[in-house]
Amino acid sequence: METALTRLVGVRHPIVQTGMGWVAGARLVSAAANAGALGILASATMTPDQLRAAIREVRSRTEAPFGVNLRADAGDARDRVRIIVEEGVKVASFALAPSRELIAELKDAGVVVIPSVGARRHAEKVAAWGADAVIVQGGEGGGHTGEVATSVLLPQIVDAVGVPVVAAGGFFDGRGLVAALAYGAAGVAMGTRFLLTSDSTVPDAVKARYLAATVTDVTVTTAVDGLPHRMLRTDLIDSLEGAGRARTLTRAVRRAAGFRELSGLSWPQLIRDGLSMKHGKDLTWSQVLLAANTPMLLRASMVEGRTDLGVMASGQVAGVIDDLPSCADLVERVMREAQQTLRALPDPGSRKAPLGAAQGRGELRDEPPPARSGQET
Repeated sequence: METALTRLVGVRHPIVQTGMGWVAGARLVSAAANAGALGILASATMTPDQLRAAIREVRSRTEAPFGVNLRADAGDARDRVRIIVEEGVKVASFALAPSRELIAELKDAGVVVIPSVGARRHAEKVAAWGADAVIVQGGEGGGHTGEVATSVLLPQIVDAVGVPVVAAGGFFDGRGLVAALAYGAAGVAMGTRFLLTSDSTVPDAVKARYLAATVTDVTVTTAVDGLPHRMLRTDLIDSLEGAGRARTLTRAVRRAAGFRELSGLSWPQLIRDGLSMKHGKDLTWSQVLLAANTPMLLRASMVEGRTDLGVMASGQVAGVIDDLPSCADLVERVMREAQQTLRALPDPGSRKAPLGAAQGRGELRDEPPPARSGQET
């Protein structure tokens, strides 16, 4: 299946494994890459030295292209860009819109730049600055999210920009991939679906919590850091939403101190990173601290397995996922389902016609997925 995304980054399938903090490490990224998807390494929870080591570990595990996700507002963003360039990483993705200067620096070095956006105006801005593609996340997506559903947001952005658009938020199978392509997207990005694989290093007990969740167990709260955050509802979320200001501030300071030790950041850097996430919001000091050390809350669950002390970012699709395939099996299944969905369409000729032709996004070839010779399942 060839689309503008596969041609742009050199992967076999139009699927992206998103950069999830504490989740998208070398093992998951290399497994996704070997399966033919674009694996994205999450760098925000790594020191620069750890990032360089993780990039080299991924490269030792796969010869396929992969990317690194960056926080554009981090104080050391330019240092991380330099690491990406020096290590020859194919793709740089961003959780927030990068500056024009960062985009130019990466593109001058031959790195493909793919920011994530949640609004049409943001997509138009980064496309005008030279971004090679955009990942569009609708409100169904996990982590920090917006209010507009993918089915409404996606066609707006496809019509607004002249670069490949990757759809995120609510995707987990081949039917969703075909739907995204029909809207004019060049592929789909999945986070929660890749988190729930056997290649993910998330503790089994945490995965079990995700698998047991229903769609209504996935909620959006501002209690963690003052910004809309989609995650599994837990007793901790309930307590944060019901806590008074003084208690919340005490918790925030304690967790910030823990993350400061892990990250090597100074208190001024932590505060600066927290303030950079305000986005014009009127946040309290406890929310600013929580914004700076949300990675600590995620680490408690995603690394230590302490769902009582941490948060679990999640897309709504957690409520419809019930298994833990390998990345290889997952990608193969998605592509098989996509081909089956296309064959079931009323007009068989539509399998060979360009999808999103007005935008020139790409086409589907009526052929089976490539064989995965030598890969373990």
